[in-house]
Amino acid sequence: MFRCRGRMCWDKCYNIMNKSAITEKIIALEKSAMEAWLNGNPSPFLELYSENFTYFDPSMENRLDGLDKIRELYEGMRGKLKTDRFEMVNPVVQLNGSMAVLSYNLEIFSGGTVWKENCTEVYSLGEDGEWRIVHSHFSPTKVKTG
Repeated sequence: MFRCRGRMCWDKCYNIMNKSAITEKIIALEKSAMEAWLNGNPSPFLELYSENFTYFDPSMENRLDGLDKIRELYEGMRGKLKTDRFEMVNPVVQLNGSMAVLSYNLEIFSGGTVWKENCTEVYSLGEDGEWRIVHSHFSPTKVKTG
């Protein structure tokens, strides 16, 4: 059994435990929002986005700037998505102070089709103590049909 000895060791143990908890929290937030989104409900993602949110969408030529623009895009898609399931593959959270970058491979299963994307979400810890997404970037990798 590992035991911390002294202040430096305690700080290191605390930071490791804290990073683990933050990593779990961010992945859980993302999974929950993605599950809702892939069943036609964008609200959990919209609640995670900061006011100054920016987004690169694979179907758009330019970056979307601001929560209002992404809300307009998502509301036009509300209720139109329905998938069988998804998998978040190899999620990694990189922490630096009050910023965290989540990157993962997304696999979306719908009928006999598997849609694959590379995903990057930049989270920032707000003054309210909640993690918010400040930037999102999705890019397709390939589609496989069964």
